[in-house]
Amino acid sequence: MEVFSVIPGSQEVCIQLLKQGELMGIAPGGVREAVFSDEHYCILWGKRIGFARAAVRSHAPVIPIFTMNIRESFRFLHFGFFKNLLKKSYEKYKVPCFPPYGNFPVFMKTFIGDPIPYNPDRSPEELAMQTRAAIQDLIDRHQRLPGSILRALCERVYYRPKNNQREIQMTAVQKRQREQEEITEDEKDR
Repeated sequence: MEVFSVIPGSQEVCIQLLKQGELMGIAPGGVREAVFSDEHYCILWGKRIGFARAAVRSHAPVIPIFTMNIRESFRFLHFGFFKNLLKKSYEKYKVPCFPPYGNFPVFMKTFIGDPIPYNPDRSPEELAMQTRAAIQDLIDRHQRLPGSILRALCERVYYRPKNNQREIQMTAVQKRQREQEEITEDEKDR
């Protein structure tokens, strides 16, 4: 862990490092997003805003980053009723117990968005919403939806950037609808 500079994710440690000018990679969705997200690339942060609190308190900018085809490299076995059962179990005990499969050698490309500078008038909630929108924009501009393991493998040989404006607009509308469904589903589970 020390080799990769992996540290406990407490806000106080993050704030201290950010004030020292260090860069940090934070995944607000954590294990939940890694396990329960799928080929539709919905952002599953829930109400997590700890990263935004740390950025506001340390006066640090947030740099949105998205890696195309990241969810095609590994998948988790969870389907239908079984998925709902595993999700409830995870939410209660916070222990992921899902078998992953994959390690597919898919083509991945990382896109770095424009930094969101510190603004003393912006609350952590507003910063989290702005960051989410910036990452969603990167997904809409660069990820073909739904994601496909086969397509991501083929892109290792032939990669054509997503540039069709109609395709971008369609995926943005579909993604917002899915996120609303996901929020509604989360509220039902509680």
